[in-house]
Formats: sequence, C-alpha cells, structure tokens
Amino acid sequence: MAAGLDPDSLAATLATKRAELESELDILAAPTPDAGGISFGKRVGDGTSIAVERLTQVAAHDGLGHLLSEVLRAQAKLADGTYGRCDRCDTPIAPERLAARPWATRCVTCPAQP
Repeated sequence: MAAGLDPDSLAATLATKRAELESELDILAAPTPDAGGISFGKRVGDGTSIAVERLTQVAAHDGLGHLLSEVLRAQAKLADGTYGRCDRCDTPIAPERLAARPWATRCVTCPAQP
C-alpha cells in the first residue's frame, strides 16, 4: 500500500463512492414511464426529445459503470495489499493522484497507453 495513506479512511472513501455510483446506476437503469411511440422523423417532437434524453442516459450509465469498476478494483487492491501501485507497470502511483482520485489503479503515464 502507498505510504502515508490511512487504510480505514481510504476504505470508507471508496465505500462511499461505490454506494453513490450504485445508487446513480440504479436510478438510470430504472424503467422509464411509457413514452408512447418514439419516432425519428424529420421534425423534432416529443419522441425525438425522449430518444435523445434516453441516449444521454445510456452514455451516462456506461460512464458510471466504468467508474464503478475502477472503484471495485481499488477496493480489491486495498484488500490484497497492492493499493497504490499501477496495474500496468507496477510502479507507485503518485500520492497527489491518489489524493485526487482514490480509485486510481494506474499511474499518470499508463492510462494513455492502449
């Protein structure tokens, strides 16, 4: 684990973030009221607005799902003692990065790499 980090405080932070994300995902995944026939005609109408809103919700759901997987990975790393080390190159993650993004599982140079 990275030096200078309080494991209990970190575990609480990750648990809180996980609960927030799971709650937001539940809200986004809830069925929407019947909107009638959604059409994609040439004119902008209620159907088009509803479709665009739903597409936006799907994109938000995908982003939150990715963030949740990062939080879950950080929790697993905390449990197995590898928290604070990059998943890709195994170097220590900068304390400033972990302070800003406690669920970071890669150093600043690795996320840009494929």
